[in-house]
Amino acid sequence: MIQLNKLSVNFTGDFLFHDVSFVAGDKDRIGLVGHNGAGKSTLLKIIHRVQEPTSGTMVITTGFRTGYLPQELEETSYKTVWEETMSAFVEVKSIEERMRRLTAQLGERTDYESEEYATLAQQLSDANDRYVHLGGSTIEGEAEKVLTGMGFRRTDFPRPMAEFSNGWQMRVCLAKILLQKPEIVLLDEPTNHLDIESIQWLEDYLANYDGCVILVSHDRAFLDRVTNRTVEITLGTIQDYKCSYSQYVEQRLERIESQQAAYENQQQQIAQIERFIERFRYKATKARQVQSRLKMLEKMDRVQVEDYDTSSISFRFPPAPHSGRMVVDAKQLSLGYDALNVLHKVDFHLERGERVAFVGRNGEGKSTMVKAIVGQLAPQGGTLELGYQVVIGYYAQNQAKLLDPEKTVFETIDDVAVGDIRPKIRTILGSFLFDTEATEKKVKVLSGGEKARLALAKLLLSPFNLLILDEPTNHLDMPSKDVLKNALLQYEGSLILVSHDRDFLQGLSTKTYEFKDKQIRGYVGDVYDFLEARKIETLNELQKRQQVTSGEAKAVSSNKESYEQRKAQEAADRKKKNRLRKIEDEIESLQLQVAEIEDKLAQPDRYAAEIASGELYQAYEAAKKALEEKEMEWLEQSE
Repeated sequence: MIQLNKLSVNFTGDFLFHDVSFVAGDKDRIGLVGHNGAGKSTLLKIIHRVQEPTSGTMVITTGFRTGYLPQELEETSYKTVWEETMSAFVEVKSIEERMRRLTAQLGERTDYESEEYATLAQQLSDANDRYVHLGGSTIEGEAEKVLTGMGFRRTDFPRPMAEFSNGWQMRVCLAKILLQKPEIVLLDEPTNHLDIESIQWLEDYLANYDGCVILVSHDRAFLDRVTNRTVEITLGTIQDYKCSYSQYVEQRLERIESQQAAYENQQQQIAQIERFIERFRYKATKARQVQSRLKMLEKMDRVQVEDYDTSSISFRFPPAPHSGRMVVDAKQLSLGYDALNVLHKVDFHLERGERVAFVGRNGEGKSTMVKAIVGQLAPQGGTLELGYQVVIGYYAQNQAKLLDPEKTVFETIDDVAVGDIRPKIRTILGSFLFDTEATEKKVKVLSGGEKARLALAKLLLSPFNLLILDEPTNHLDMPSKDVLKNALLQYEGSLILVSHDRDFLQGLSTKTYEFKDKQIRGYVGDVYDFLEARKIETLNELQKRQQVTSGEAKAVSSNKESYEQRKAQEAADRKKKNRLRKIEDEIESLQLQVAEIEDKLAQPDRYAAEIASGELYQAYEAAKKALEEKEMEWLEQSE
């Protein structure tokens, strides 16, 4: 359990939040929401004890550990992906060493009835219990499961961390936190580094997580599927809602409307009382009634309307100049980097006014295709042509990082503004929530959200008819994303959108392209139409495998396979299933064997000789190793 009491954080004389208090339970799933700069990340850092509050106290249940994923990677590891992931099991490795040491000490003693021997045996039993609780015998299988869920292939495991982008390295950091199984998980924008498939995997994992989860996210769909409680940080205060994000939005509006109605009713009542007092203040016959009403005003609990932050960015894209009917035309296009081929002989056509979304796992070529379209990457083969008078507006995935950190906000825009747009710079910056004082800040002191807003502001400096946005919602808060989405809905030019935010993508595209295995495939509709189509395809594939004996399958088989080939395939399938059942039986037997040895280790008085000789522990290690190997074999066979 976490208890925050009158917590305050003060930066340069201004309170980020003041006297905030709340309690988080052991099984809570809390979404922290609020505008960029409201203090969400700061609150996570305080709970993780990497930052101290200005005042107030925090109490966390004794023995509870916190696992914290920051927004940005602090340093690059020089280990391989597998080595870095396995470093999460520091406690497991420490317990293994402690168990070896205690076992050796017990083996050297013969004073089986002494208090010291009993103490050592109890310590070994406690260590073994903790080892079992942490899943020490299955850590490698768990590591593989989580890394695969994060989108890594087995061939990635031995690769150095330095070969991967910051986003992929952040996935390893997230995997380590999940594998450590802390009682409190703190995640700051975890979906920024994940693709749609990995986000869905993480949703399922966190929904069943045995602990408290507190996360900051601007992904509405992710919050709705994971959280059951929403804590809003707004204007220095905390508002706590016992519901998911979408329900919070509704309850918040209802709460403010109810408060406003009660406030207006009370103000009318107060006005009536004050009019009575003013009218009869100096009449002796009404003195008692006047005094009664004065006391009534003093004792009245004044209704207050909940304060909330209404600031949000406001802009529209400039009108799109006319272009030819064909905007982008790629034929048999192959793209990659040096010897690495990312896309192989793909066709892609975009016509004037079309709006498409690029989706797929990270590393499948979405950003690579975008770089080729904007001219930053030459084709390895095939052709890619832009249409007549196509003017591109491009927001890169790392656009915020490309800003000069030493320039001020105003200088960043002023350096690229030309012509009639220059007198409007402060107006443009104001619409992106940069007031006069903020325009003089250097880029390096801006938050992630502020940098993203500044990068978007640069897009307004010239008109274009092909807008390409690569992950534009990273670091943007909910209201800012809503404004951007509304601006995109009104934009009249062609649009290519790369994003993993399902709620943001919904309704923005008329076609969705999936990037997979060096190819691209188009689906009519937006992201949810695509997900539904993919779900149906997956179900159809499963049904085809299961309908070997159905009339439809027989008809297909008669056309495509000979009788002998079909029988051979069925025999092979039966052989695989039998092998899988045999492995499952062996796993069950080994699990029983491990449990029996653990039971003996927990009774040092009864099995003192076997423990002292070390044979029992050796048998335990051998059984665990065999169990791990069988579990890995089962995983490979089942896949």
